[in-house]
Amino acid sequence: MPSHPGPPPIEPLAAAGGPCGPGPPADHRRGPRRRGQLLFEAIFEATVAELAETGYAGLAMERIAARARTSKASLYRRWPSRADLVVDAIRHCSPELSHPPDTGNLREDLLSLLRGMADRLDGPFGEALRGVLADTLADPDRTAAARSRMTGLGGEIMATILARAEARGEVCWPPPGPCAVRAAPVLLLHHYLTHGPLVSERVLAEIVDEVALPLLCAQSLPPTPGAASTAS
Repeated sequence: MPSHPGPPPIEPLAAAGGPCGPGPPADHRRGPRRRGQLLFEAIFEATVAELAETGYAGLAMERIAARARTSKASLYRRWPSRADLVVDAIRHCSPELSHPPDTGNLREDLLSLLRGMADRLDGPFGEALRGVLADTLADPDRTAAARSRMTGLGGEIMATILARAEARGEVCWPPPGPCAVRAAPVLLLHHYLTHGPLVSERVLAEIVDEVALPLLCAQSLPPTPGAASTAS
C-alpha cells in the first residue's frame, strides 16, 4: 500500500487566532487556496474548529477540506483516516502537558499531574480522544498509530515524578512495575471516558490516596550498600 507521509514539522500556532490561539475560529473558506506550511496550518485550524462545532461523531473530511480551502483528496494523501488527521491537529494546536513543579512530596506531585491531565481532557483534546477510541472499535488496525499517540498521557512526566520520589525514599523497593506506574493516569482516563469531563478534586484525591500511593509508596527500604557483608 502507498505510504501516507505526515505533515512536516511546523511551529505551534499559540499566537494565532482561532482554535490554536485566542480569538474566534479561523475560517479559510474565503480567499485563495493555501500551500505548504500555510495549508497545513489552515487544515489543522479547520479540523479543530469543526471538532468544536460538530463533535468527533459529526466530523467530516469534506467539511474540513472546504473550510481549509483544499480538496478531500489532499487530506487523504497525507492522513489515511480522520483519526490520524485529528491527532496531528490536536497535537499541533493543543499545548503539551507541562512538567509539574517539584513540591518535595510524591502525593502533591501526583495531584498536580492529574489536575493538568484533567484540564487537558476538558477541551478539544478530550473530545478527540474519545472519538479516536470509538473509531478503534470499528477499525482497530487502521487507528492503532493514532490511538497510541493519544493515550500515552503523562508517561514521561510520571517517570520524572517517580525519579524524584525515589531519590527522596518515597518509592517502594523493588521499584514498582509498569502497571503500578500507569495506574493513576489510566484511572483518570477511565473516569473521563465513563463520566465525562470536569473531574472533581475529590476523584483526583481518591485516585492518588487509595490507588497510586499504596502501589508506589515505600513498603521496604532499598538495600544499603555493604549491608550484607556487615551482617555476615
